[in-house]
Amino acid sequence: MVGLTSAAGLVGFLSEPDVELKIFALRRLNEEVDLLWTEIASSVWRLEALYEDESFPERELAALVIAKVYYHLQEYSESMEFALGAGKLFDLENEGEFEETIISKCVDTYIALSAMHHPATPASTANQPPPQLTTAFPQNTDGGASTSASLTSPTTPFSQSTLPSKSLLSRQTASSTFDPELPGGGNAGVVGAHPSPLTLPRGILKNLQAIIKQLFERCYREGRYRQVVGIAVEARELEVLRKVILKASEDTRPQGDGKQEQAAGGKGEELMEYVLDICMGVVQERGLRNQILKLILDLLNDISTPDYFAIAKCVVYLNQHSMASDMLRQLVEKGDPSSLAIAYQIAFDIYDNGTQEFLGKVADSLPLDDKDAERPEKKEAERMQEDNGETALETDQLLTELDDRSGAPAPSSIGSREKAEHIPEEQRKVYESVRGILRGTKSIELNLEFLYRNNHTDISILNKVKDSLEARNSIFHTAVTFSNAFMNSGTTSDVFFRNNLEWLGKAVNWSKFTATAALGVIHRGNLGQGMKLLEPYLPRDAVVAGSVYSQGGSLYALGLIYANHGTDVLDYLRDQFRKTTEEVVQHGGALGLGLAGMATGSEEIYEELKTVLYADSALNGEAVGLAMGLVMLGTGNTKALGDMIPYAHDTQHEKIVRGLALGMALIMFGRQEAADELMDGLLNDADPTLRYGGIMTLAMAYCGTGSNKAVRKLLHVAVSDVSDDVRRVAVMSLGFILFRKPSSVPRMVELLSESYNPHVRYGAAMALGISCAGTGLDEAIDLLEPMIKDPTDFVRQGALISMAMILVQQNEAMNPKVAAIRKTLQRIIGDRHEDAMAKFGCALALGIIDAGGRNCTIGLQTQTGNLNMAGIVGMAVFTQYWYWFPLTHFLSLSFTPTSVIGLDHDLDVPSFRFHSATRPSLFDYPPEQETKTDEAPQKVATAVLSTTAQAKRRAQKKEKQQQRPESAAAGPRPATPRTTGGDSMEIDDDATKNAEVKVESEGREATPAADGTKKKGEREKEKEREKVGYELENISRVLPAQLKFISFPEARYEPIKKPTGGVVLLRDTTPSEPKKLLELKAKRAVQKAAAPETLADQTEAAYRARRSGADRGAEGAAAAAGVLTAVDEDDEGGEEAEVPRDFDYISDDNEETGE
Repeated sequence: MVGLTSAAGLVGFLSEPDVELKIFALRRLNEEVDLLWTEIASSVWRLEALYEDESFPERELAALVIAKVYYHLQEYSESMEFALGAGKLFDLENEGEFEETIISKCVDTYIALSAMHHPATPASTANQPPPQLTTAFPQNTDGGASTSASLTSPTTPFSQSTLPSKSLLSRQTASSTFDPELPGGGNAGVVGAHPSPLTLPRGILKNLQAIIKQLFERCYREGRYRQVVGIAVEARELEVLRKVILKASEDTRPQGDGKQEQAAGGKGEELMEYVLDICMGVVQERGLRNQILKLILDLLNDISTPDYFAIAKCVVYLNQHSMASDMLRQLVEKGDPSSLAIAYQIAFDIYDNGTQEFLGKVADSLPLDDKDAERPEKKEAERMQEDNGETALETDQLLTELDDRSGAPAPSSIGSREKAEHIPEEQRKVYESVRGILRGTKSIELNLEFLYRNNHTDISILNKVKDSLEARNSIFHTAVTFSNAFMNSGTTSDVFFRNNLEWLGKAVNWSKFTATAALGVIHRGNLGQGMKLLEPYLPRDAVVAGSVYSQGGSLYALGLIYANHGTDVLDYLRDQFRKTTEEVVQHGGALGLGLAGMATGSEEIYEELKTVLYADSALNGEAVGLAMGLVMLGTGNTKALGDMIPYAHDTQHEKIVRGLALGMALIMFGRQEAADELMDGLLNDADPTLRYGGIMTLAMAYCGTGSNKAVRKLLHVAVSDVSDDVRRVAVMSLGFILFRKPSSVPRMVELLSESYNPHVRYGAAMALGISCAGTGLDEAIDLLEPMIKDPTDFVRQGALISMAMILVQQNEAMNPKVAAIRKTLQRIIGDRHEDAMAKFGCALALGIIDAGGRNCTIGLQTQTGNLNMAGIVGMAVFTQYWYWFPLTHFLSLSFTPTSVIGLDHDLDVPSFRFHSATRPSLFDYPPEQETKTDEAPQKVATAVLSTTAQAKRRAQKKEKQQQRPESAAAGPRPATPRTTGGDSMEIDDDATKNAEVKVESEGREATPAADGTKKKGEREKEKEREKVGYELENISRVLPAQLKFISFPEARYEPIKKPTGGVVLLRDTTPSEPKKLLELKAKRAVQKAAAPETLADQTEAAYRARRSGADRGAEGAAAAAGVLTAVDEDDEGGEEAEVPRDFDYISDDNEETGE
């Protein structure tokens, strides 16, 4: 049939009394509406009249035509309403733009209506935050910060009380938290993301539900479960979410023929993993997230073959320690090797994601045998310290207080109940191993082994940095110390200190404090030898005191070694902190206490810190305020905040205020909406340091959430606050909020990186480094490259540090710009005309880019996707190096080893290989710096070109030719042996050319052939190396981007879960066969302490000799201990501590060095 060119006739039929004509017209209009809708639109009222006539038999057809007309008019709400009125005539199976648009509109309306009927759970009830700070800030009748405070807030630009109403940044400022009354309920917790739902008639609502049901059924048939999950999460329809997960599990089961295990790991497991990712990475409201996680937990527990690893991920976030211990107990009681391997793997995962408090509760809930009279912590401490002859005291009282305060059942009751039972010997050993894993001893031991045996630190880079920076300048000496600490973090390699004692002796005062603390970074995680390593530096009672700076630095180093695992040293640190009266030692002790007691929530440690805080000393007050926040990390403790806020207003010391501000931010770590009141109160304060703390509170509370509300607030402050410090930290904090979405940050800070304000530019550079760390993101590098040439020195400093963070563990194959940037760093560090601040940043950059012997990346989230609490805290405190250099060491907390370490069900390290389906060069180590470049000029220096030597040589040649005229025809042949005397280098350009010609003519056959053979061999070797796919030995470096290419083709060992890096438990398919184990080199090296080779061993030998009065010398590290513990001169302008020439300062004749 020929298409119509006008709809006038058909529209006219609609007014006819004959029903058949009307139906005919409607059918024709429905076919031609896409072409003739402009004419039909003017008479749409006729169609609406037919639709409203209940006696008309084709009302649904009229509704469909009206819907298409409104669709073309872009009135999508009306179009959707009439399409729903069309009933069955609106066919979801038709794939057209009209159907897709209406379906999308239906989904949006369904989400808005459902979210309105399922309001958000208030943050206070979902997360049980501390009571409101009723005395902290002035409150108005609505419970918010006072209006006068907001009117006079320094964050208000141009003295205006509010932002202009049309400003983008002024949107939604009236409500700082999620408002469940708003229509639409928010986009997975984001307020106002959906429009107000329509008021639909009951019949239309039924049709809407039918459409959504059809849509879900089609998704089920086609296996598109993720679409249903997304709709259910946004609509807060947890029942729909439950149904789709069960549906996916059912679809994978009917595969009978012996593939049930494979089916269990099919679509159901993938969908569960997807829901977890959505829940942790997309859902911004904490209350909804908890509800979804609880639903997932219920579903996982109902499955016959549950995904224990997903359960572990949920229980850690929900803080369900009893459920975690029950799951471990069930697996251990099964007793088979596979179940034991799963139990150990879960213990490793819980350790990676849990806090000290949570891990302690899980360990206490595990059963104890009735024969065990001692706590496992004490037995573990005795084992770890057996080489030192020291035992750590118990923390029973501390753990009991934590359980009482959190409302958890007392561990003693659980222990007594379990002790009444007799546990088989095999299970008792397994429980001991699980407790060791939960305390971190096994993970740290394996990571230490990995870093030790794979250390690729390029010592020539460190030597270049040291030679380029004047050690007498304190900032340069400190920069070299940091660079060395970062390069060797966790490797236990202290060669640089041992080989540069003269340089080390130039450290005075706080440089000595920093150098001693660097030992904590180098030996980080060496829990078994921590006290022994630092014994020469730690404060002593019976020995003449050394430098207070080395003593304070040693306590700080002890905290760095035992960071987040301080059970064994907390009592020692508390004792030293109480006894000392030196402010410098108190400063280091406070930092060590905060690190070792991180997130323990100990009231005793907090009270001891508060006592020193009230002494109002600026020197130790900053460290004490920070330590209070570290101990109470993430607890949201109202009592602590109630103490810290008033004192921050009362004290006159800016350093104390800054420490307290950062401490309050750490207390609110991960609290999200529960931190809003504190954040608003601090941001409205007149003191810029407290406003700085408000921004840090926002960054810590919403870290990794990608919260739009938090980003909007930060951008507002970044362009409006009158304090450069506040604006700088506001831009920098964008990195903490968005580090899970690194690709969005360069676009967000692009304009800020070109700001007129250098502090804003610095903040933009650091935001890029924090969010894009380890990614090698090209967009971030493109923004940072011009900033390296910025006219302001501290902007260049921030750009260099951020560049190193982004390019850590990157090589030329992964990012072609790496080589050029490394050369730029080498050039800047050697440029005598470069500013000191830029050189300091360059030295840090060289250490960061090769962190941990080139085996560590910067990880702000764990390998299983949760927040890396220690890493985030370390990065946040590291950024405070702007005010206090020693805090730079905190960056080592964010260094994460990139390894794959396979263990069997006995926790042994088997010798096996796994496969990487890539070229070896793609993820290879960067090449070491060439050290032979300095030798090239030596040849030029030895070549003496003089006319006298030339004339003498010509005369000798002419005389010899006259003596043998008959051989003149032979010419050049005897020339070569005659010119091989001692003055062969003394040649000019002409002689060089002649020699080249001779060599080319005489060796034409031999040399090219040799070169060709060599090049051919190199080409074949390179070709062999570049074959795709190669084998890796157990305990090898595997980058995060490389994990997807890793497989385990070896028949004997297979992983029990998809490798995510770190420790992977293996299933031994042939356990009856003998197994070959890898020798742990790090443990073997530590056992060689009798021959003082390491820094700790030699210093220990030196001090033993000193105590016994032996008249003999010590070398290397023993001298280093004397250098660092020597007392500095009182006169700041005087000479620094004397360096012993022959390293014999410990003899009786030279003991005055330490006086």
